[in-house]
Amino acid sequence: MEINGRMVADAAVRETKSGKKVTGFTIAINDSYRPKGGDRVQITTYVECSYWLNAGLAEYLRKGTLVELYGRMEAGAYISKDAVAVGTLKFHTEKIKVLGKSNSSGTDRADSKSTVKETVYNDGKGGDDDLPF
Repeated sequence: MEINGRMVADAAVRETKSGKKVTGFTIAINDSYRPKGGDRVQITTYVECSYWLNAGLAEYLRKGTLVELYGRMEAGAYISKDAVAVGTLKFHTEKIKVLGKSNSSGTDRADSKSTVKETVYNDGKGGDDDLPF
């Protein structure tokens, strides 16, 4: 599965009890639709992601960076302290493409004609058994 989105915050590297390093980050996926006879509605979906290879990658995963991820999605749910059902999306990343970085003018996009250098990172076999978050 492939998803695209922008980094919500800088990535964080954590270490599991067994000493494995995992990079955790959240991306925002934007979409929109126009209901019949209405104005365009913007929808943002936040997806929690994990990446088990190359903890040094975190320095390139900064807030606003546009990324393309390959891996598998996992949906879940829990009941909050306020007794509200909350749905979650987790993406177990196997490959990352860094497509572009955010800038102050907001004009750097993957489809822009600027010289965006694509960087690809591939994961080996990784597991979630030790996931610290």
